[in-house]
Amino acid sequence: MRFLLEVTVDDALPAGEKAAELGRILRYWGGNLHHYALEPGDGSAVYDSGYREVGRWRLTGDDEG
Repeated sequence: MRFLLEVTVDDALPAGEKAAELGRILRYWGGNLHHYALEPGDGSAVYDSGYREVGRWRLTGDDEG
C-alpha cells in the first residue's frame, strides 16, 4: 500500500512557524492512524491548529498514485 499526505502550509508564516505547524500536523495525524483499518481507500482531511482544512491523507494500492 502507499500512504499519501498532501498539506498546504501558509507561505506568509515565518520559517520557524511553518516548521512548527507542519510538525504539529504530522504528530496529530500520525497519532490518529490507529483509528483506521489502514486499507486502500482509507483517508481523511487534514486540519491545521486553527481547524482549517489544509490537506488530505489517503491510502492507495501499490500500483496507484
